[in-house]
Amino acid sequence: MNPVPQERLPVLGLMLGDAAGVGPEICARILADRRMVDAAQLVVIGDARVLEQGARDAAVSIAFIAYGAPEDIDWTRPEIALIDLHNLDPGSIPRAAVSPESGRICGETLAYIIRLALQGRLEGIVFAPLNKAALHGGGFDFHDEHQMFAHLTAHRSAFGEMNVIDGLWFSRVTSHVSLREALDQISIERIDQALTLADRTMRGAGLDSPRIAVAALNPHGGENGLFGREEIEIIAPAVAQAARRGIGCRGPFPADTVFLKAFAGEYDGVLSMYHDQGQIATKLKGFQRGVTVTAGLKIPFATPAHGTAFDIVGKGIAATGALEQAVRLCARLSASARINSGRSEAAAPIPIGS
Repeated sequence: MNPVPQERLPVLGLMLGDAAGVGPEICARILADRRMVDAAQLVVIGDARVLEQGARDAAVSIAFIAYGAPEDIDWTRPEIALIDLHNLDPGSIPRAAVSPESGRICGETLAYIIRLALQGRLEGIVFAPLNKAALHGGGFDFHDEHQMFAHLTAHRSAFGEMNVIDGLWFSRVTSHVSLREALDQISIERIDQALTLADRTMRGAGLDSPRIAVAALNPHGGENGLFGREEIEIIAPAVAQAARRGIGCRGPFPADTVFLKAFAGEYDGVLSMYHDQGQIATKLKGFQRGVTVTAGLKIPFATPAHGTAFDIVGKGIAATGALEQAVRLCARLSASARINSGRSEAAAPIPIGS
């Protein structure tokens, strides 16, 4: 198996998302007019019938060539490159509704794409929106796709979800768990890991010296212990520990003002303590522009931060901005990973079973 050539754009696998949602539509639209050809070489991996339905929804014409493997693709041709798994007839599932069958196919398709990436045949993975309930109903028993990706890549160390909007990066210490459980999970070690992960990922995207603001947990930052001592006993020591290791972090700052500091340009990112603390701010900032990445894994993953948008399926009005940004961000992360792997003996493709 030949390694990926170093002189060209990254080869990214594009997964069409949940076929019951707007994923196929937005993928078809950005593929039809070739608007991403300056960012990456995209190969669609999924069912040709799903892509064709997306083209009908988007009211665009598409031409594609089916290939057996990424290394067979003739990138000089203008047609869409497709690896047709022929694994889902979109007419067999309900549209605009949670479908365990569609969730199962999404999970199996992503597992197939991940195998290709682990073998060095793809450099990154972009996927249109998934539905967590559908994935779970389809047999993928994980809280979210990030846990699924870590499992499928046999990842054993820290990883996490990060959101990117307008060049600002947002991460969190805890993720898809109840708020009560999240409070129990916050520790010096987890905060330090989250800051390390955020700093490394942001550097991989091209930020030389990321500036990270850390949110407090309690109202008004705890008011010197009056409203809780987590800031004094956990968060501040973790920030100081990370700063001593060279990470450009400060805090904790009260959560009701920390995002204003980032939006004003004082910081490149914010580390929240729990899911909604950060998600509310970022989605208010620009729900249709945000990108989600899975930080810490050996493969770059990126997806629009919005969901499957069942309320507008089939109307031809789904916006593509977040998907376009996901492609560009994944391409940057992939290019950085290529450069870094070229400096290490660990750059060889990882063989896995079929």
